[in-house]
Amino acid sequence: MQRRHFLRQTGLAAGSLMSAGLVSSSHASTPLPAEKPFNLDYGFHDGMFAQHAGKDFVEQIKFGHSMGFRSIEDNGMMSRTPAEQERIGRTLADLGMKMGVFVITTDRWHWSMTLATGKQEWKDRIVRDCQTAVEVAKRCGAKWMTVVPGNFDRSQHIDIQTGHVIDALRMGAEVLEKHGLVMVLEPLSDNPDLFLRTSTQTYMICRAVNSPSCKILFDMYHMQRNEGDIIRNIDRTWNEIGYFQIGDNPGRKEPTTGEMNYKNIFKHIHAKGFKGIMGMEHGNAKPGKDGELALIRAYRESDAFL
Repeated sequence: MQRRHFLRQTGLAAGSLMSAGLVSSSHASTPLPAEKPFNLDYGFHDGMFAQHAGKDFVEQIKFGHSMGFRSIEDNGMMSRTPAEQERIGRTLADLGMKMGVFVITTDRWHWSMTLATGKQEWKDRIVRDCQTAVEVAKRCGAKWMTVVPGNFDRSQHIDIQTGHVIDALRMGAEVLEKHGLVMVLEPLSDNPDLFLRTSTQTYMICRAVNSPSCKILFDMYHMQRNEGDIIRNIDRTWNEIGYFQIGDNPGRKEPTTGEMNYKNIFKHIHAKGFKGIMGMEHGNAKPGKDGELALIRAYRESDAFL
């Protein structure tokens, strides 16, 4: 980003933050506390700061950087044009920011697709999608990509289905491993037909795949709904966790809006030495610019554990 543009963005952000009570006007001429990087590396989504920065994701990235965020996520990155993928990647590189997860499309958007069946068509599909994901990752600077095995095949025993999932994921991991990329498996709570449901089940599958390119995406919103005991389950599965996602419950909004004590959770993750990305996969609890500023305040409050 050009320095003049950065200062203009920073000035706008400063004014918004002062009006919202985030910083004192006496600090307007000095680096703002709200602009300092957070203790953990939180990654926001397209649209999260659209009221301040507009619909262009690149402009939102610049605004997020000015607020102290150092990473993004983009579930739909694979559906963007190659030119847009490269544009986002260049922006992140210029700002010293990281690209978090995007979704490998085989699994997430079409629940009827499932690796649990053992059918060759799904094995071929995961390999083909991983190959495509490699090219997308090169353009946007990504390392991690989300994989969900899909739905149960209730005509087969659960152990047989687990074996099928492991076989398919080994094939995908083999593609990614050559490029130093990592699929992160996400257990979900969206509906009861989903095969992957708990952190311990995902841990078992990652151990069986036995690849540095197959780890757990520990989405704390989903895990609060499916199993609770968040801190202990993080500890139990720690060696296989590659990535975290955030969302308070109920509501799937920013921290401080639900029942979860994210300040303690973040403190625990930080104390364990986690250096990866904490994806902000949730909505804004309030609309408009005030809602975006409330989200930033919530992260500052939850991140203030040192």
